[in-house]
Amino acid sequence: MVGSVGNGLADLANGAVRVNGAGKAAALAEPLPMELEQPEAVAAAMAGEGAGKREIVMGRNVHTSCFAVKEPDADDEETGEREATMASVLALYRRSLVERTKHHLGYPYNLDFDYGALAQLQHFSINNLGDPFIESNYGVHSRQFEVGVLDWFARLWGLEKDEYWGYITNCGTEGNLHGILVGREVFPDGILYASRESHYSVFKAARMYRMECVKIDTLMSGEIDCADFQRKILQNRDKPAIINVNIGTTVKGAVDDLDLVIKTLEESGFKDRFYIHCDGALFGLMIPFVKKAPKVSFKKPIGSVSVSGHKFVGCPMPCGIQITRLEHINALSSNVEYLASRDATIMGSRNGHAPIFLWYTLNRKGYRGFQKEVQKCLRNAHYLKDRLRESGIGAMLNELSSTVVFERPKDEEFVRRWQLACEGNIAHVVVMPSVNIDKLDYFLNELVEKRATWYQDGISRPPCIAKDVGVENCLCGLHK
Repeated sequence: MVGSVGNGLADLANGAVRVNGAGKAAALAEPLPMELEQPEAVAAAMAGEGAGKREIVMGRNVHTSCFAVKEPDADDEETGEREATMASVLALYRRSLVERTKHHLGYPYNLDFDYGALAQLQHFSINNLGDPFIESNYGVHSRQFEVGVLDWFARLWGLEKDEYWGYITNCGTEGNLHGILVGREVFPDGILYASRESHYSVFKAARMYRMECVKIDTLMSGEIDCADFQRKILQNRDKPAIINVNIGTTVKGAVDDLDLVIKTLEESGFKDRFYIHCDGALFGLMIPFVKKAPKVSFKKPIGSVSVSGHKFVGCPMPCGIQITRLEHINALSSNVEYLASRDATIMGSRNGHAPIFLWYTLNRKGYRGFQKEVQKCLRNAHYLKDRLRESGIGAMLNELSSTVVFERPKDEEFVRRWQLACEGNIAHVVVMPSVNIDKLDYFLNELVEKRATWYQDGISRPPCIAKDVGVENCLCGLHK
């Protein structure tokens, strides 16, 4: 499907929207499909099943479904018709967003929020360019909100106001890029160590900064294997270590043992010769409210922590929080006369609306509100894991996580419908505050119903996921 905004016609899903000659938009009676375009047939998911190697199934090319831009004609009389057409396209797009939100389970975004009170600010171009703590000549900013948010997170992680530096990033990846960059500046000849299950942005940072990077093996849970970590740092004992510690891995939600990582470094002769960046994109804000969970704190010898603002918090735009020690930041800072400020960020211009959304949520929920939401997520995650296993579907849930890992659905259309994140033979559901029991039951009932048809021929069988989640969590024909 190709959507185009022209002088009188917008083609959407077999011509779902048309504009008549009088300039009035009229939607045809056909309901909007689940997506603006149904996915075309995808290639077989498995490439050489005997070899156990799965081909990565790529999403469709957006050029087949984009809304083209057409320049307005000189004739002003068609302005009303054009506006009506665009309004119809946007109305249909909104309906598709509502539908896709109903079937959203695989990515760690909290979609339960209401920022109607902030609509009055959308008419302003708010830009927090430069250092958040030094006002620039550009006056339409939200630094007063940004620094308030940063103070809250600094307290959460055990740093005083005069001990930290940070900023609201444009995404979680930027937080990782900045944290690893600080580590590289502190130890220019340091080697970056990261578990194999670290987010891809960590390895992107290594490529961008031309850093030597060593991948560490993981345990079945997805947690870093500190025995392998020790073996590999001892092979490079002459160079400092820069370590990425995961506070919740991307696929399995595993939390690396920060205390054991620190102990391993010190026992291996790296005392005062290491820098630790904690990637807490999702669970960095959840773990402080989990009973008996290890603390992520600057009272320990860590260098930086980053979390995403659009995940557990629930911002409508990608953003994040990056906190580091003030003593480290001078190496990155440079004065910028053009701004009448200084800059140590990755991006120059930064979304000035994001800090206001974060500030608004922190004030509404606070520690107690987040604690309740964390408990709800963990409780619902256990519910889903138990229901999956009761249905004969192998599943795993790490103790400190709300990410439920289970066998990958056979049908890629089902995967796309529920927006599941998959890797090899496994998929996962990330239980967020916006995911309630009704939604989990809806998903599970549909999965069980579809699964019965996928394997009804008696020839096809559910995948074995023992190597991904352990024999005790696999319910395939060999491990029931």
